[in-house]
Amino acid sequence: MKRLTLITCVLFLAVGLAYAKDYEMTKKAGEYMVLVTIDKNPPVTGKNNMAVGIKDGAGKDVTDATVSIDYEMPAMPGMPAVNYKTGASLKDKRYLATLNFSMSGPWSIAVKITRGGKTQSVKLNVDVK
Repeated sequence: MKRLTLITCVLFLAVGLAYAKDYEMTKKAGEYMVLVTIDKNPPVTGKNNMAVGIKDGAGKDVTDATVSIDYEMPAMPGMPAVNYKTGASLKDKRYLATLNFSMSGPWSIAVKITRGGKTQSVKLNVDVK
């Protein structure tokens, strides 16, 4: 009975360690503090959900901006650069988008925030598996 309990505990521990936390990155973009979250860590080939939270200088949620996301893979020998763009829609004080990575490897992501006629951007790099 002790052996069965020990095996069960080890399995629960292994499952808990296998579940990775979402990819998160916080950066400053001009006057904004931006939290970018991707639901898979590391991101994978195919669909990945991204959420962007934006706070102004006073720490208040920004809900009146237009957010767009450009993501690209640089050119490699025998392959041209790959570029995609998508918009993000506001839901519950966060801007949501789906990124569809066409292949594994290094990708650059630029989150562009337009508000009051000014555009600020946050850039990050991910290694898609």
